[in-house]
Amino acid sequence: MSAEMLVGKLEDVRILVVDDDIDVRESIEAAMLAEGAETETASDGNTAVELCREDPPDLVVLDMMLPGRSGFLVLERIKGRQDSPLVIMVTANEGRRHKEYAEAMGVDAYMIKPVPLASLVDQAAELIAQRRNNA
Repeated sequence: MSAEMLVGKLEDVRILVVDDDIDVRESIEAAMLAEGAETETASDGNTAVELCREDPPDLVVLDMMLPGRSGFLVLERIKGRQDSPLVIMVTANEGRRHKEYAEAMGVDAYMIKPVPLASLVDQAAELIAQRRNNA
């Protein structure tokens, strides 16, 4: 087995996982950690904004329905700057209007729950690779 095969897809990537459901938050965090990411978590929108302001992560996995401040309001506060993190919004809401609104606000990917963890990891890795290639 080559050393390359041992490196996770998200090595050297800082990810903030934001979801008010502890089981969802912990399972996403575990999947990201298993791929080599450094993770931080938040259970509400206000904490997510604070963490992004203090030390922006590379990527945010963001639930839409959050206490304190919705995922849309978080998105509005953390996107649009040079150091803005990539954002994958995950939601149980399948409405097209919500997806279009999120895209208009700069979301990088929009995934419907339940999101297979492997798909979420792949999407995160793809977005990080695109950003690094464009840097």
